[in-house]
Amino acid sequence: MCGATEGGLSLDGIDVKKEAVIQGQVVRGEEPVAGAYVRLLDRSGEFTAEVPTSATGHFRFFAGDGQWTLRTLAPKADPVDRVVQAQVGSVAEVTVAI
Repeated sequence: MCGATEGGLSLDGIDVKKEAVIQGQVVRGEEPVAGAYVRLLDRSGEFTAEVPTSATGHFRFFAGDGQWTLRTLAPKADPVDRVVQAQVGSVAEVTVAI
C-alpha cells in the first residue's frame, strides 16, 4: 500500500493499523465543495465532531470502531446523511454528493 489515497488525502504519518479513519470528499456534480461542514454522529445520533471541508472538498475523522453517521451541511443544499462503518486498521473512504 502506498502512503496516499489516489486523488484523495495523504495517509503519510498515519499508522492505519492503530486508527479507524473515516475520510472522503464532498462534491456537487463533479466539482469539490470547499467550506461545507461534515459532522460525525455516533450510533445514537449524538454529535461527536465537526470539520470543514478543505479547498478540495476533503475531510477526515479518526473514530472508534462501529457505525457512524456523516451529516454534511453546505450552502444551497439539503443536509445529507451517510452511514459508514469504521474499523481500526482500515480507511473508510466516502464520497458525499450534495
